[in-house]
Amino acid sequence: MPSVRSFLFALLLLLLSTAALAQVGVAITVGPPPLPVYDQPLCPGDGYLWTPGYWAYDYDYDDYYWVPGTWVMAPEVGFLWTPGWWGWGGEAFIFHEGFWGPTVGFYGGINYGFGYGGVGFFGGEWRGRAFFYNTAVMHVDTVHITNVYVNRTVIVNNDSHVAFNGGQGGVNARPSPAEEAAARERHIPPVAAQTQHLQAARANPDLRASANHGKPPIAATDMPGDFKGNGVVAAREAGGKYEPPANRGGDATRSDNHAARATVGHVRDLAPPEHPAAPNTGNPKLDQKYQRQQDKLYASQQKERQKVAQQQEKEDQKIAKENDDAAKQRVEQRHQQQTQQLQQRHTQQMQGLQARQKPRK
Repeated sequence: MPSVRSFLFALLLLLLSTAALAQVGVAITVGPPPLPVYDQPLCPGDGYLWTPGYWAYDYDYDDYYWVPGTWVMAPEVGFLWTPGWWGWGGEAFIFHEGFWGPTVGFYGGINYGFGYGGVGFFGGEWRGRAFFYNTAVMHVDTVHITNVYVNRTVIVNNDSHVAFNGGQGGVNARPSPAEEAAARERHIPPVAAQTQHLQAARANPDLRASANHGKPPIAATDMPGDFKGNGVVAAREAGGKYEPPANRGGDATRSDNHAARATVGHVRDLAPPEHPAAPNTGNPKLDQKYQRQQDKLYASQQKERQKVAQQQEKEDQKIAKENDDAAKQRVEQRHQQQTQQLQQRHTQQMQGLQARQKPRK
């Protein structure tokens, strides 16, 4: 029996690896829906910073889904949130993940509202160890939170609602030297509360664009992951007309590869990524430069893979010692989502780099 189980396990890994390789070419050629119109829920307490809602993409359903705006505790004193953003990379739309840092960087020129007008952030500022809220754009209970001020020169209205940069109909904005410098500063990726918030949104079918047509029933929440409390705010209206492309929305036309890929539970189960093809622009010096860029990104992704795989292994070993099946299931689900997101992010990063390296006509 042990030999049979070993054979079946090896066969399963082979199938999963084949499915993973089949997904490398996935590209998003249709931009996200316009940003919906919604009100900001009341700030839950001192030290919480606003993170705007945005459209994420679910490869298993070939559909965008809305990640509600929410209040999140800053991971460090003095840190601000730079929202993620979608940008056209020449052949596909690439999502650039948001981050925490001492300076707000480039976020595509997207007007997310509530102090994020496309450049910088005007919803508040750090003064020493306290965050002061600009009540002209932030919904704050000034009875319980007294560190506030009013700056009414901030533009509040968002008439375009465009949710992506570049491409046809996208925002035409490029990062300034200061914004590029902000991306090189020490920063922190989305915290655990934001990751869990994203996962909860992905699991909610009502938040898919094909279901809500750009008007999500949960547009914002006062706390991350709380989609049923009194702090839930529905969208007042869609930001514009959106028609999902054919074969999107999680219907029966999904390919078997989608289902197979979703079962990859750990980074260690992923097939080794193929090294990208050598650049061939006709200019040897330029090809060498592009090759160095690809090698650097490839090495960075491999390092991240190893780090995540090691962390998952530690968590598996720890939870295996506990007699809690529900907790084990939660860890497995988190690892599955974490693995899928890493694979998608790496694919998009390499596609984006290769798209930028193509000679312009």
